[in-house]
Amino acid sequence: MTTFLNPTFIISILIALSVHEWAHGMMAYRLGDHTAKEQGRLTLNPISHLDLLGTILFLTVGFGWGKPVPINERNFRHPRRDIALTAVAGPASNLVLALASFIGLTLLSASLPTQSVFALLDVASGGSLLQIFIVQLLASSLFINLGLMAFNLLPIAPLDGSKVLGSFIPYQYELQFDVIMQRGPYILLFLLLAERLFGFPFLSGWIMTIMSSVLWLFQSMVDVVPGLS
Repeated sequence: MTTFLNPTFIISILIALSVHEWAHGMMAYRLGDHTAKEQGRLTLNPISHLDLLGTILFLTVGFGWGKPVPINERNFRHPRRDIALTAVAGPASNLVLALASFIGLTLLSASLPTQSVFALLDVASGGSLLQIFIVQLLASSLFINLGLMAFNLLPIAPLDGSKVLGSFIPYQYELQFDVIMQRGPYILLFLLLAERLFGFPFLSGWIMTIMSSVLWLFQSMVDVVPGLS
């Protein structure tokens, strides 16, 4: 429990969740649905986005969720497309935050004994207390945002990935898809229990595959940008 009660983890979670939910609301607002704004959810204030049970789980086991932003799809001009764009806005915002954190770590690595971002994540000394705090904050932000992005891209309801996938389902199969998605929470619970009890690594495998791929992409981008590599 102590691991998830450290200041850098808490700060990173609050920022990641707030930006994620704000991005959903802002995209919906731009596409014609003002529901989130009318209910006070078009804000970066973390208090507006915290779910009680989800927050408790974050602080105790490092896994949880925020309060979903209300969306009224009847306000969209192109419901299938706009629902997908609104859904993907959340994970996309976490990707941007993760990239900013990675760039911050890259720039900071030049001022510390190590010259590698990945080696920098293991630094416990060699810099000032402020530098160490910033490294830990950026590292927490990097991995929390990547994890939140990857988890939400899972195409199982009520996660964002299911809404993105739904926009590609042919109209004649929408009813069958909706029936399957109604069982989404039970499917998620089954996968979580299967991993914890039997070591079936579907969820962690999904998340780690996406995270490692994005980290490789970040490093490749940094390597070709003058002044960052």
